[in-house]
Amino acid sequence: MEQLLCFIFFHIFIIVLAPQLALASDPACRDTCGSLSVKFPFGTGVGCGSPRFQPYISCSQSSDGGDQLLLRTHTGVYPITSISYEAAAFTVTPPLMSNCTSMQPSPNLGLDWASPFQLGPSAFILLSCPPSLTSKASPPICDPSLSHLCASIYTCPAVVSLGLPLFPPTNSCCVYSPANFNTKGELDLHALKCAAYASVMTLGDYPTDPTRWEYGVAFKYTQGKFDNYGMDTKCYTCDSSGGVCGYAPPSNSFVCVCGNGFNTSSNCNGYSFSGIWSSGSRPTRKAWWGVLAWLGVLASLTIGMPT
Repeated sequence: MEQLLCFIFFHIFIIVLAPQLALASDPACRDTCGSLSVKFPFGTGVGCGSPRFQPYISCSQSSDGGDQLLLRTHTGVYPITSISYEAAAFTVTPPLMSNCTSMQPSPNLGLDWASPFQLGPSAFILLSCPPSLTSKASPPICDPSLSHLCASIYTCPAVVSLGLPLFPPTNSCCVYSPANFNTKGELDLHALKCAAYASVMTLGDYPTDPTRWEYGVAFKYTQGKFDNYGMDTKCYTCDSSGGVCGYAPPSNSFVCVCGNGFNTSSNCNGYSFSGIWSSGSRPTRKAWWGVLAWLGVLASLTIGMPT
């Protein structure tokens, strides 16, 4: 009799608890990646942050062994160097983007149209372009009022890496402003016949010294219905309890991911047995009926056995 009761409780554990304990052994969502603080709607992996961001944002190990938050698009993978949650904006530094100390041919830069990101206020300086781009392009894309940026960046010795002479003529440089992506969601350097680009965030106090400019590509992000609907309150409560805001696929309902790997629907300050399941992973009513039916069979066998 005692052996059968142990058998029954063992099956209860296997059916009800074991799947959730396996889930808890997976790495939990994190609130940092490298030197960056990661908050909603950004996340470090699947189930973290907003489901709208997850296909494009991840935390991966960099070549130096540390962690790096990355933006993935159809044109490449770009390290995220800063995030402003107040301004709903972030900055990336494409590996093959040029600056005053390092210039090299650049591939196209782009965003996926389905992503929640848009190009922010950066000044794209197109380098080693055909002179016709600055004089005959229709519609014109170069801003002549910013041509002094070309004169400044062409004083950088690194221009020789693009096959240009020292102090080349500025008619092979174009400040693309206001910058925009084409119908493919790209800055198409190949179509423009430019070899490279530099993207300048700010000139700071040194408008004629390109060694001191801040380089990077600025992006803005928007938040959808899932992100806006009560998320400020939910995330504040979750964050305050030491959790990380996330979601439970496939329904993508909100969960608070706790440090031990368990998900709750509110916070990590303590939860009951029923609270260890996220709304997306909680057993269904049919599953519970199946468990009860199985326990009923085992109970009937127990009653029929001699003591």
